[in-house]
Amino acid sequence: MIHQRLAKFFSSDVGIDLGTANCLVYVKDKGIVLSEPSVVAIDALTKEVIAVGKEAYRMLDRCPLNIKAIRPMKCGVIADFDITGEMLRYFITKAKMLMSPRHRLVKPRVLVAVPSGITEVETRAVQDSAERAGAREVRLIEEPMSAAIGSGLPVAEPCGNMIVDIGGGTTEVAVISLAGIVEAKSCRVGGDEMNQAIIQHMKRVYNLLIGEPKAEKIKIEIGSAYQLSDEEVEMDVGGRDLVSGLPKSIKVSSREIRTALQEPVTSILEAIRSTLERCPPELASDLIDRGIMLAGGGALLKGLKELIAEEMDLPVNVAEDPLKAVANGTGVVLQNMDTMSRNLTAG
Repeated sequence: MIHQRLAKFFSSDVGIDLGTANCLVYVKDKGIVLSEPSVVAIDALTKEVIAVGKEAYRMLDRCPLNIKAIRPMKCGVIADFDITGEMLRYFITKAKMLMSPRHRLVKPRVLVAVPSGITEVETRAVQDSAERAGAREVRLIEEPMSAAIGSGLPVAEPCGNMIVDIGGGTTEVAVISLAGIVEAKSCRVGGDEMNQAIIQHMKRVYNLLIGEPKAEKIKIEIGSAYQLSDEEVEMDVGGRDLVSGLPKSIKVSSREIRTALQEPVTSILEAIRSTLERCPPELASDLIDRGIMLAGGGALLKGLKELIAEEMDLPVNVAEDPLKAVANGTGVVLQNMDTMSRNLTAG
């Protein structure tokens, strides 16, 4: 008992949004201290880690043969156990350096947000990776619950709250009431799938090969899910011509990128519709007034809010800071760890 009290006094709790595209770290009483891409660069021969996060992301599709830039998370879960462990160790160590000297003395308790559709094997992989990375105790929280809390939804009330968290690898849809998930669906479609749709469009239509960072830039600058105005915009895109093998630049319009994104966007709409169809009638009626809350980086896609509102005939809102909703949710839970413990899975 005394040991536990000392550990609590000398350590600081850490919340991690372990995303496919980005990893955000929340330190109790300090807020979000890190937000970096979930990318690790390694030496292809020795497997030694060369860079993590922002520095490694800059190496994507730009590495020499002896260096590999890897995304160890695929579809929201661990694809490479060892590399994810190294990435978590880097983020936890970096977070500890931002803590007070007193809080660096003891290993931190770590709360990790994971997809709702995660398997037992994947759950164990996340827990083991966090423990190997230096966590004293590991707890897990489902991403949609954390996103709902971080978006400010009254999850503890006896009424229906719907959250749609569109991340890099997964879209998490959930109806929440009385601090529990009533209905949920996790589909492995998100920002990465949208990027791949743009890459395939450029190959098919222009015989132009582009990398993932370029596809991400196109999505952010001219991508949309719904036509918001009559004026379409264009963008210059450079890449490698698949026929000649030479560098080539072409112009693409927002209209054709919207068409390219249609398939992943439709998958997200189907996940929302499927969850609504299974929702108990009393909670469904609550959503007529409360509507749907969007979170995650995908919520920033232009026109997505308007498209969902039209297709579902419900009001739709975007979280104040959608990219940080899950991480902020872990922060709220860390502050109230004992009272909110029933939403957590012990490591």
